Amino acid sequence: MPSKRLSVVVTRRLPDEVETRMKELFDVELRSDDTPMTRAELSEAMWRADVLVPTVTDTIDAALIGQAGERLKLIASYGAGIDHVDVETARARGILVSNTPGVVTDDTADMVMALILCVTRRIPEGLSLMQAGEWSGWSPTALLGGRLGGRRLGILGMGRIGQAVARRARAFGMQVHYHNRRRLRPAVEEPLEATYWESLDQMVARMDVVSVNCPHTPSTFHLMNARRLQLMKPTSVIVNTSRGEVIDENALIRKLKAGDLAGAGLDVYEHGTDVSPELRSLPNVALLPHMGSATREGRIEMGEKVIINVKTFADGHRPPDQVVPAML
Repeated sequence: MPSKRLSVVVTRRLPDEVETRMKELFDVELRSDDTPMTRAELSEAMWRADVLVPTVTDTIDAALIGQAGERLKLIASYGAGIDHVDVETARARGILVSNTPGVVTDDTADMVMALILCVTRRIPEGLSLMQAGEWSGWSPTALLGGRLGGRRLGILGMGRIGQAVARRARAFGMQVHYHNRRRLRPAVEEPLEATYWESLDQMVARMDVVSVNCPHTPSTFHLMNARRLQLMKPTSVIVNTSRGEVIDENALIRKLKAGDLAGAGLDVYEHGTDVSPELRSLPNVALLPHMGSATREGRIEMGEKVIINVKTFADGHRPPDQVVPAML
């Protein structure tokens, strides 16, 4: 007699290939429309499921975990970020947590370079001019930006994505600098020709471009605060494809409005979808709707990782991408 299949609840629409494979393997409940579950719906799902598959749009906090049913044994998050799940409370309840690291590294690093180019070459301003039908022809002095070659790039967070950004930046002729909790091993650092800064303050004061590539944790909240933003050169730009909470957004807006910063490229925001109208109105800012990892290939690979984590757990083994509090 075949063993009973795990009951799996998926909180958002996933690519068809992923949903179809889940249907083949598990007793899966799929989302009919692509809207986030309400808090009440999440609570109900966590009561009836063996496995919950949430995304970054679902806040799985201590209160929700406390209401979970005895059946729930795995939260297999669809995404690399894990700051939306209270991992410590889940662990205390005997609920494992997994994520999908690594699969969107190149996609996100590509978007970092796209944002750097957008801001330094004033692409949003050019697009706006064309879309408004206001372009009157080429001019030697119109929309002058700056070339990337020779500029100093400071990478805040030199994990998988930070290193992928460094490789791309070198191809553009940029000089790579970085700040990280720990210095990289020489075997990793030397091929990137990367300069390590133990002091974040000293690094940001000397960079032409700062790229935020660290996760959001209690220790990185407002890591780029008003004081550190003030250290940046007026000619420098900042890009963020990681988590909005790492930058003090109000302080960033003040610097941009005052002309104390040349520009910013953002794919994530401190208050989620509640993006400041002031930020949206600034001409020297490139804003994207959290699409850094939005490639079809990446989304499918994320789903495959979720399936592997759930299937491994169903077979009685530790999910390969299990997250524990010590990792945060």
